[in-house]
Amino acid sequence: MTDALGWRRKFGVIAPSTNTIVEPDFSSMTVPGVTAHFSRIHIRDQNMAGDEGMERLLDQIRAEIGAACERVMTCEPDYMVMGMSAETFWGGVEGNRAFVRQIHDLTGLRVATGAEACDRALKLHGARRIGVLTPYQPVGDANVRTFFSELGFEVAKVIGLKCPTAVSIAHVPEEELRLALQELARGDVDALVQCGTNLSMVRLADEAERWLGIPVIAINAATWWMALRDNGIQDTLQGAGALLREH
Repeated sequence: MTDALGWRRKFGVIAPSTNTIVEPDFSSMTVPGVTAHFSRIHIRDQNMAGDEGMERLLDQIRAEIGAACERVMTCEPDYMVMGMSAETFWGGVEGNRAFVRQIHDLTGLRVATGAEACDRALKLHGARRIGVLTPYQPVGDANVRTFFSELGFEVAKVIGLKCPTAVSIAHVPEEELRLALQELARGDVDALVQCGTNLSMVRLADEAERWLGIPVIAINAATWWMALRDNGIQDTLQGAGALLREH
């Protein structure tokens, strides 16, 4: 039998319990016949101040992700989508590959990660020199830089907002994000990348592409784009950036 609403695909999505942005972002990019079903990773200590705080947050994610996958598999999804990004960059390229293997081993399904989605998007745009915006602490920024550098991209600059808690990532005002994008664009870059799925950037990135004149890749839009295209769904969308509008 075919699902009444997810008649094309059902996506199982894993996200931290503290994340208030990725679910509404994915909902805003829904296309007919595709549904997203969230399973939350329980974050008991959301303090991510300093490198040690961020490492503790990731330790919680690693301890809980198996149970989150097990829960979402009960709705019989066709494909997995990671509604979190830091862990997909951790350990560089091999770290992302190991993470993908872990999710496949847990679920038996293919998976879209933010790290791989950004790689695909940058290559599609022909970008080589990039600027990156994150909500992370310095240890997170270092892992992001390592990931892109190992793929052959030149990372001109990373701006890490050092958000003190996991929830506070969603509180960063648009004006601060806009100024950060403008600063990164002054580095003679081919494209900008935004990491952190709890940072609200989909609409702003779409607008910024017009006033900066370069691709601005919001990680939630890129991850959703990867999930759709991996499943042969070619629907285009307005208001979520060039990836979903043109590719």
